[in-house]
Amino acid sequence: MQALKVLSTEEKEALDSPRISTDFTQSDYLGKVYIESYGCQMNFADSEVVTSILINKGYGTTSNISEADTILLNTCAIRDNAENKIRHRLQAFKAIKAKKPDVTIGILGCMAERLKTKLIEEEKLVDLVAGPDSYRDLPNLLDQIENGQKAINVFLSKEETYGDIEPVRLHSNGVGAFVSIMRGCDNMCSFCVVPFTRGRERSRDLVSIIHECTTLFNQGYREVNLLGQNVDSYHWNNPDSNETVNFAQLLAHTAQIHPDLRIRFSTSHPKDITDEVLHTMARFENICKNIHLPAQSGNNRILELMNRTYTREWYLDRIKSIRAILGEDCGISHDVIAGFCSETEEEHQDTLALLTEVQYDFGYMFTYSERPGTPAAKKYPDDVPDDVKSRRLSEIIDLQRKHSGIRNERLIGRIEKILVEGNSKKSDKHHYGKTDSNKVVVFPKGTEQIGEYVYVKVLSCTTGTLIGELVNS
Repeated sequence: MQALKVLSTEEKEALDSPRISTDFTQSDYLGKVYIESYGCQMNFADSEVVTSILINKGYGTTSNISEADTILLNTCAIRDNAENKIRHRLQAFKAIKAKKPDVTIGILGCMAERLKTKLIEEEKLVDLVAGPDSYRDLPNLLDQIENGQKAINVFLSKEETYGDIEPVRLHSNGVGAFVSIMRGCDNMCSFCVVPFTRGRERSRDLVSIIHECTTLFNQGYREVNLLGQNVDSYHWNNPDSNETVNFAQLLAHTAQIHPDLRIRFSTSHPKDITDEVLHTMARFENICKNIHLPAQSGNNRILELMNRTYTREWYLDRIKSIRAILGEDCGISHDVIAGFCSETEEEHQDTLALLTEVQYDFGYMFTYSERPGTPAAKKYPDDVPDDVKSRRLSEIIDLQRKHSGIRNERLIGRIEKILVEGNSKKSDKHHYGKTDSNKVVVFPKGTEQIGEYVYVKVLSCTTGTLIGELVNS
């Protein structure tokens, strides 16, 4: 099953469909490129890098697939369902290829890296396969196809960060933007393909990150989301001072660009998030008090099988520190896997007990999906029946929905500072934005503009959305 989260209406609609590239017309002689992006925020950020690379080489982009000379799917491989979605999407391209035989179809990202040449062999429509570290080579790969060949580059780099490339903001509302601060992952969680599809961990240099964030602010953006598979292990060696910059220091540098630039980040790993990071968040008002801290399980034996390298007790200690340093209002979200290999009913109950003890604001919840080539697939049988997995997932979702409602109800009557992000999907008479703790708020429009900060009094809520009204600051 897919990952599920207790979501607002705006978030649900955003996740239900792939992100599609917008129109940036350059030299038509190289043709127009259409990009669909699937999966995590990192994939969306990567598609913006891809677009920049291709535009700089003279390609144009289009949001109309029928106009495209090249169709690129930026893919996810985290679960079997994600790959099946791509294969199903490729079937829809048969008609396009029949009408336009010269159209190039390419697979980018994690699925490309995992399957490599198998994609070209199994999916006869596919002309190009490029892994996450191969995007600079895309113009050359497209040239190969022009000469009648298939093209593939799935080389994983130990240095590539794309830090010198200014992304084209495909997925932005003009208010917030993704900024990648590192790539890859060194945490060998037994269930996860990311270390194999995105390679070893490497951090981007501080100078280029601050430059990108400053440029975004000067262009009118008011929120940046710093991205990494494990942002807390960010470290960059400054060649001028021979000192190492850690994540807490990066946060401080970014927050000092301007008080009106909101800073968010994801994802944190429980073994690495430090009190220094938490104290830095507390020190700066514009670093949002919201932490995504994946738990995966509430049972120590399962955590050990998952190779998460922390215990339930360690995890709860980190939660305790978050609440102590950042306060009870800090938004905390989670990832949880239901039905991991050999999980017993008692161990599932441990996970439910963890959710009850923490009372998360929201979470991403999914059943275990065995991924070929991962340590878990090699060592442990996927032996929990699908109906048991589904039932356990339903219990986790129901409990999280209850807790999301409780956490939202705490804010009724409160006045929250909101960054206006756009029109509500349900009504163009309402704006929506997010609280510091990452909760979506919908409120009737006043004279405020998108990208401005306003104060909203929370009047009511659902499990996924706060409803409020504007008040004077």
